[in-house]
Amino acid sequence: MRTEGMRRVIAALVAVAAVGGCTVQASEGDGKGPVRVELPKSSPSSSAGAEDDKPDAEPTKTPPKVLLSPGDTGRDVRELQARLRQVAWIFEGPTGTYDGTTEEAVKGFQGKRGLPKTGETDAVTWQRLLKMTHEPGKWELYLMGGQPADKPDARCLTGRVLCISKSSRTLRWMVDGRTVTTVPVRFGSEYTPTREGVFSVYWKSRHHVSTLYDSPMPYAMFFSGGQAVHYSSDFAARGYAGASHGCVNVRDEAVIAELFDEVRDGDKVVVHW
Repeated sequence: MRTEGMRRVIAALVAVAAVGGCTVQASEGDGKGPVRVELPKSSPSSSAGAEDDKPDAEPTKTPPKVLLSPGDTGRDVRELQARLRQVAWIFEGPTGTYDGTTEEAVKGFQGKRGLPKTGETDAVTWQRLLKMTHEPGKWELYLMGGQPADKPDARCLTGRVLCISKSSRTLRWMVDGRTVTTVPVRFGSEYTPTREGVFSVYWKSRHHVSTLYDSPMPYAMFFSGGQAVHYSSDFAARGYAGASHGCVNVRDEAVIAELFDEVRDGDKVVVHW
């Protein structure tokens, strides 16, 4: 009876194993030994979740977006140059042109911070620079001139006028409301301010030398006492780091030479903010 009972148990196990995919083997002898159940080895292709065991693919690294690069021009380039100047990677005033000096400055800034030395200003480089600098003011952006001229004063819209703006540090030569020439200019210091108002050219002196300061004033066009529009070699060399004694300095000698030939005695001069 006992043997018969064991056979029934084995039969039942075989039936279960067949459904479950197992192999059942009885031990040798009289059938009294233990029953061993072996599970088949699963192949990788049939294992559930086999894909989850694979290592993740290496993520593709997208290079940061390039914002400015050599050859670019404009106000954004001026801001880049002004900020690089704040951290002593550029020493000259901003020019608004992404030239070789700017490219080398960007490379230096990048290399110092472990960034790829491309010389191009990408998003990562720009963010690092922003964190280290402050928003440049108007005079920082146009340290050496080149600031866009502001709108002409209403008093400049008729006749022949030297329209001079202290706000944008520019001189417009205007005829009947039309701008003929625009040039950067420099003014007097707080101790020797350039007068404001409406004047007229009362004397021109091509090779003038100041009797008060013993300094050259080529192409001088006097409009108020000893104050004149004239060429300044100091302005050409130092930019806005200096100041005049009250005159309106022009640093472009070729432009002021042409202007001197065009302007007549009696032409209007407007100095305004």
